[in-house]
Amino acid sequence: MPTDEINAAAAGTFTLAGHTVRRLGFGSMRLTVEQDPGSAVRVLRHAVELGVNHIDTAAFYVSPGGTLQVGTGDKRYATELIRAALWPYPDDLLIATKVGPGEQGWARSAAQLRAQVEENLRRLRRDHLDLVNLRLRGPGHGSCAEEFAALAALREQGLIRHLGLSAATPAHLDEAQAIAPVACVQNSYGLDYRRSQDELVRICGERGLAFVPFFSLAGDAREKGAGQESNEAVRAVAAAHGATTGQVRLAWALHQGPHVLVIPGTSSVGHLRENVAAGALRLTAAQLATL
Repeated sequence: MPTDEINAAAAGTFTLAGHTVRRLGFGSMRLTVEQDPGSAVRVLRHAVELGVNHIDTAAFYVSPGGTLQVGTGDKRYATELIRAALWPYPDDLLIATKVGPGEQGWARSAAQLRAQVEENLRRLRRDHLDLVNLRLRGPGHGSCAEEFAALAALREQGLIRHLGLSAATPAHLDEAQAIAPVACVQNSYGLDYRRSQDELVRICGERGLAFVPFFSLAGDAREKGAGQESNEAVRAVAAAHGATTGQVRLAWALHQGPHVLVIPGTSSVGHLRENVAAGALRLTAAQLATL
């Protein structure tokens, strides 16, 4: 694809949290690994120039190491980088953030969750949050009702517009939907990574909810980022399209349903352009079956 034609619009759109978003979005976690804040700002601005209008973040995305649980010292918050790059925000931009993990451990009480919401508001320089995902500990989290109800109360107060879940199970989704509307589920998922999520992808589609996979490129490497491709089928399909293996993985995720929105992250402008170009990659039925 000619470089001047790269645009996230090629991936199609989906309505998420009252916004018509391109299904190829941007995850901000890896920006905190970038040593030069100016470079991170350039990546964010170029993402918007390429048509990206769905940016995922969290108050606990902070350097060094990408999360609050890793490292100490001078910190760069992804939310503050987003503010520096994009405030005042474009009208069509959806910023989705997360609460749950924090410097003092996991937030469980209404007061702790409110404090995290207010931190997101302050660092993003917003008077409300478009979308807040409640980050759970995974299948073993137990009931999420108390935490989700606390966020639903903040939604009633106008601090939050829409709610979602992250690292959730179908049972968590049922529990949350009985309390307040759920806009999306954001779970780790990819071609050969956590395919047990296939059922939840289907459920979200049936209910008209966005499914937003993360680590679609990195898989088991998670925060370390994507490594050398080991799947022969992925390499073969990439060669057939003149694409990279990462682009094939993103395209595969997008082909799992019109409600699937990918949010690959990077601190490199070149890699950003490669990721966004994946939105135009169309896989054949035979290639999908091979994968």
